[in-house]
Amino acid sequence: MKLNYKRTILVGFAFFLISAFWQAYDTLVPLMLTNRFGLDQTWSGVIMSLDNILALFMLPLFGALSDKKDTRFGKRTPFIVIGAVAAILCFVGLTFADNAQLNRVMESGTETYWTENYEVENREYNSITNNGVAEKYTVWDYTALVKYNKTYTQLDETQKAELKSWYTTKLDADTKYYYDKSNNSYTLVEQDTVLPKGALTTNAYSSLVSDARSQFAKSVTAGNAWILAIFIIVLLMVLISMATFRSPAVALMPDVTVKPLRSKGNAIINLMGTAGGILVLLLGMIFDTSAVKNQMMSYTWFVVAVCGIMLAALIVFVLTVKEKKWNAEMLSMQEILDAAESEKEKSSPQATTAANETTATTADEATPPKKERLPKDKLVSLILILASVALWFTGYNAITSKYSVYSLNVLNKSYNTTLLIAQAAAVVAYIPVGMLASKIGRKKSILIGIGLLTVAFGGAIFINASTPGWIMYILFALAGIAWATINVNSFPMVVELAKGPNVGQYTGYYYTASMAAQVVTPILSGALMDAFGTMSVLFPYAAIFVAMSFVTMLFVKHGDSIPDAPKDKLEMLAGDD
Repeated sequence: MKLNYKRTILVGFAFFLISAFWQAYDTLVPLMLTNRFGLDQTWSGVIMSLDNILALFMLPLFGALSDKKDTRFGKRTPFIVIGAVAAILCFVGLTFADNAQLNRVMESGTETYWTENYEVENREYNSITNNGVAEKYTVWDYTALVKYNKTYTQLDETQKAELKSWYTTKLDADTKYYYDKSNNSYTLVEQDTVLPKGALTTNAYSSLVSDARSQFAKSVTAGNAWILAIFIIVLLMVLISMATFRSPAVALMPDVTVKPLRSKGNAIINLMGTAGGILVLLLGMIFDTSAVKNQMMSYTWFVVAVCGIMLAALIVFVLTVKEKKWNAEMLSMQEILDAAESEKEKSSPQATTAANETTATTADEATPPKKERLPKDKLVSLILILASVALWFTGYNAITSKYSVYSLNVLNKSYNTTLLIAQAAAVVAYIPVGMLASKIGRKKSILIGIGLLTVAFGGAIFINASTPGWIMYILFALAGIAWATINVNSFPMVVELAKGPNVGQYTGYYYTASMAAQVVTPILSGALMDAFGTMSVLFPYAAIFVAMSFVTMLFVKHGDSIPDAPKDKLEMLAGDD
């Protein structure tokens, strides 16, 4: 018996387009909300949590609806086609609302931020190390420090006029300055500027203009919020469209794959999804969406390109996947396998005893078995595992939902590159992680993963705009490896505690814990950023919640059976079925 790789890859195109969408959505929408509409991190977090709120009830609903629906194209295909087409159209439509707001903000010009005398966050201030500088400066003072190394009041009238002219006409995305911590001095980097060896520079445009422009965008939105209202309505249409076919797309692989081969099949699906995400990140690098100079670019053509990839994947899916035929062949093959397994059990001397102990272990039986209650010690372990899941998703999702904004506005670094490195590291880590778990067990593997993720997020606390990019790349590669280690082993620990007929129920427990965390964390992390007045809260927040999951996981005593080594290395990529 061998997995039909070609069929599984073709089925995987549905998950490919889903992952491509979410990769674009998670990086672009936070930038739209903060840069175009000027929303603070709390309200941005509320809107970013909408997809998770919808997922809590829409994913089970449409999964159940697709179970009951039967057309000449199959159960899942109509949901996938209609939902994907609607999502593509609405996603492109979302950029039109974004462009309308963008035009209103850009009509003002840089001079507006100067005359309004905005107060912006000082890039040299660090709440942890505290370099002895002010946390915020007025635009006037900060600009004067960068250009003249003086406060605005220390300038004469000629210098003030020159400063205004420089800020409004000559300052651009390539302008940099050097800050010397030893004497708290600023040096504007010009063509003939000589800097100390190994000096690290900061992007002046992001420091002096971006923050002020975001504040101006907020005032534009407050003055007329109808574009924001339209944006949110279209955004809801996008999310609802995606929710209608996410569960049917995931359910299609088991529909066409016999049970013994579903782990391998799930590995292929996961790889297809990762490929979709990586392709969008590469596309983002081509469009340079993460460059400081492109903070206020129109995303329409980038989204059109992403939607083109989604549409191409959908066309391949529709033209090649024969759901009804493949499902019928799977059911026929599964019936033969079940019959052979039944005969094998009957011939076993322990058949009678085994039958009594494992009555009705599959969901295919006509009479529903009686569900057994977990013993108290196993119930405690289940609660601790679910608490751990909620905690590490609280930390991890805060990064995924806020990092694009943080990277541009705080680090002045490409989020496309760092996220691409994290995903690539995760893919490379899957097989070693599987080998590790088969030798030392799931719990120890997860604890190692939690430790690595805490180190990665903890190390990122000390990264700023002057830090070399390669340090961030190492930390994100470490985070990718850590997340793979956690993610592959956590779901199996939950369902290990379930009896055969209760697997679906325990799967629901797992996803309820993870989705609930992803509803709360964009809002909570955003509220803390607003409360402290800085985005620098992001990585401490994430590190603390991930570290807390180590404590809860440490006391788990069940669900950690060490499985036999997979027969095929591909099975190590499978994660959860």
